[in-house]
Amino acid sequence: MVVSDGPIISAGQVAFLLGIIPIFVAWIYSEFLEYKKTSSLSKLHSDNNLLDLEKETIKEDDRAVLLEGGLPRSASAKFHSSAIKMNLIRFMTMDDSFLLENRTTLRAMSEFGAVLVYFYICDRTNILGESTKNYNRDLFIFLYLLLIIVSAMTSLRKHTDKSTFTGKSTLYLNRHQTEEWKGWMQVIFLMYHYFAATEIYNAIRVFIAAYVWMTGFGNFSYYYIRKDFSVARFAQMMWRLNLFVAFCCIVLNNDYMLYYICPMHTLFTVMVYGVLGIFNKYNENSSVIAVKILSCFLMVILIWETPGVFDILWSPLTFLLGYTDPAKPDLPRLHEWHFRSGLDRYIWIIGMVYAYFHPNVEKWMEKLEESEIKKKLSIKTGLVAVSLSVGYLWYECIYKLDKVSYNKYHPYTSWIPITVYICLRNCTQQLRSFSLTLFAWLGKITLETYISQFHIWLRSDMPNGQPKWLLSVIPEYPLLNFMLTTAIYVLVSHRLFELTNTLKTVFIPTKDNMRLFYNFVAGAAISLCLYCVAVILHHILHSAA
Repeated sequence: MVVSDGPIISAGQVAFLLGIIPIFVAWIYSEFLEYKKTSSLSKLHSDNNLLDLEKETIKEDDRAVLLEGGLPRSASAKFHSSAIKMNLIRFMTMDDSFLLENRTTLRAMSEFGAVLVYFYICDRTNILGESTKNYNRDLFIFLYLLLIIVSAMTSLRKHTDKSTFTGKSTLYLNRHQTEEWKGWMQVIFLMYHYFAATEIYNAIRVFIAAYVWMTGFGNFSYYYIRKDFSVARFAQMMWRLNLFVAFCCIVLNNDYMLYYICPMHTLFTVMVYGVLGIFNKYNENSSVIAVKILSCFLMVILIWETPGVFDILWSPLTFLLGYTDPAKPDLPRLHEWHFRSGLDRYIWIIGMVYAYFHPNVEKWMEKLEESEIKKKLSIKTGLVAVSLSVGYLWYECIYKLDKVSYNKYHPYTSWIPITVYICLRNCTQQLRSFSLTLFAWLGKITLETYISQFHIWLRSDMPNGQPKWLLSVIPEYPLLNFMLTTAIYVLVSHRLFELTNTLKTVFIPTKDNMRLFYNFVAGAAISLCLYCVAVILHHILHSAA
């Protein structure tokens, strides 16, 4: 195997191999045991044997999964620690019953690891080739419009969901709509990277701002309505945002900030959680919410607008948020974090504001739909006219600026196109009720498609390198290569989405903080042990070389 420039293997990569190989072996053996068990059961036909099988099935419902405790649900929490130790011993000794009980979990972990190995093969070896990016505006627009047409013909759906606030089908900014929104933006965002469509740079900045807006909007809506500030809920969010990217950083030997969307969304998710979690019993008071939102604005002004404060605050986290682009080695380590987080420093707060007034707007829209036709038509016409006028002015005065000039205005103006889109997308009941479910499906896997593009759709060839090349499976046939790599890329991304959620249900219990704590401690201890052994082996390998 020929490996691209850079260290042959890092200590983190050795630790990953030390962890994933035993899991993979255990999974293969568990599949063999399951096959053996199924074959033997198929030969039994007596009533007694069928009764035993039924009892065994009932018992399986009360078993815990790998490292989640290992005890029946009725067991006391004081046994969690000893249960985890026992499970580790049973795993290392390849206990048959343990492997059968946790076969699906072992399979999910093995599959997750196999995908990461595939990432490494595609991006860091010469097994597969690479080609240069080539932008053609005609092809770019053709492909995107073709996808819209196919989506409209095959996946246009009408939704009749009821509003949480009014109980009616107003559907203002409903989940189907926001998922669709994420989906069609993500397609353009990915095509921008694949074809190097630099002429739409400013539009991409707006799309990223819209994602961050949804982080503020969605998290505020959840915490304000559900009032669920549990540790488990927070852990689930952090797992969703960071599990996949953490393993990519380890296996590909990249900095966290290479995947800048992840730390950005993590930061703003934590901020929304903290803002609403502090004195959360007073969140029903509008004055308290006003003070909290105002405090957010003041905090952002202090950190990002006041010279020197940003570096003082974030410099202790340089080890996590620092990034050096091999193509620009002279820039400060925190430059990328300052630039990326600063561009969208206000829009998450705007998302919170829109979420807070969402029930009021929905009630107003409900009354509007019930008003007489003439009044309804005149108000909607006026709303559309104002939205289009504002959007046109923004386009002429802001969007058409060059890249550097636009970035200066972006933090203060990104809410304008977002608001215009919301107004136009929700101006009629018919528009609100329909969505393109193909884009909504893509919208659910935006995190996975964002991260995966770096390694199995594009190529960087080196740690922390920007993906400047295309993965080439079919040389000399760019369109066929695009078709094949895209199909594999989307399939893998969707599977990663499913695996992340599967493993989340295994390791993040929703109603048992003690078990969650022990799982966290066990995971940290295992990771530390693997890393220490990996450092020793890495040192031996380098000494021998």
